[in-house]
Amino acid sequence: MTLVTLFRIRQAAELLGVSDDTLRRWADTGRLPTTTDRSGRLAIEGTALAGFVTDLAASAPRDRRTNIVQESARNRFAGLVTRVVRDTVMAQVEIQAGSFRVVSLMSREAADDLGLQPGVLAVASVKSTNVVIEIPEL
Repeated sequence: MTLVTLFRIRQAAELLGVSDDTLRRWADTGRLPTTTDRSGRLAIEGTALAGFVTDLAASAPRDRRTNIVQESARNRFAGLVTRVVRDTVMAQVEIQAGSFRVVSLMSREAADDLGLQPGVLAVASVKSTNVVIEIPEL
């Protein structure tokens, strides 16, 4: 079972935190490869978007806030799986959520059950030192 999807321009723009117009400009200039979905609309393959968002985040300036006044106890980061490293027992899953890279260590069985691979849309729920990966309904 593969969960890698095609993302329409609006969906991809929301994931990247940019406007639809910005994403279309990136596509028009060849910075982001596109395809068409079954209905003939412009779309971006999840694997291409995962690579793009990884490169984009690597070139982004780091958030250097030092005056944090308030923070929630639980945080949810929607993003794209960019890397999955599996061994016989464990898996390391990386998600790029905007400029944030979230890494989760989980059992290989859990990663396999979720169908995690680069290009899959996922949500990292963070509380304390635990990161739980969820697959949202599209």
